[in-house]
Amino acid sequence: MDVGSYRATNICSHCDRAIPSSNIDLHYFHCSRNLEKCKLCDEMVPKKHAEEHYSNTHAPVPCSLCSESMEPESLAAHQREHCPKRIVTCDYCEFPLPAIDLFEHQEVCGNRTELCNLCIRYIRLHERMAHELTCNGVPDTTAEASRAREGEREHGGGAARRRPRPPPQEFSTRRLVFTIAITGIAVVLGSLMFQRKPQNTDLR
Repeated sequence: MDVGSYRATNICSHCDRAIPSSNIDLHYFHCSRNLEKCKLCDEMVPKKHAEEHYSNTHAPVPCSLCSESMEPESLAAHQREHCPKRIVTCDYCEFPLPAIDLFEHQEVCGNRTELCNLCIRYIRLHERMAHELTCNGVPDTTAEASRAREGEREHGGGAARRRPRPPPQEFSTRRLVFTIAITGIAVVLGSLMFQRKPQNTDLR
């Protein structure tokens, strides 16, 4: 046999593999009869195991977090990057929560304020990074007023709506006038009664 013809190969039209030319007919007969190409991964699998191959390799599987079905090879990326129930952390407080709830949580959390130790101003958390880049470190003279406004907003402005108490001096003055009036009436009644007693004695 010629060495060149021994090394020559042909491509099997069924499995696309290079087969020695001397064996190509026998190979094709066996290959086409027993094997088939998976339409999803192009792997040659035994015909009798084709369904098992699909079930184990390509059949949709449910996500254990959100129950969405997908191909097995996509499951890891889905749970890591796309699943709405994957656990993520808040950018402001680092609290872990499902991704589907993150936006609503950060809308509230990002509006909380913290004191800047350089300019003594209360800064909203979602503005903190931008503030740190521009803060000049000069204390804000209106910080006290800002704190008062923040406190008023947090308590619903109840302090501003409360009626002021009457001055203690006004209350004392009313009480003094009332006492003098009662005393005067008592003195007048006493004088009248004192004047009537001698008249009763003379009649006897």
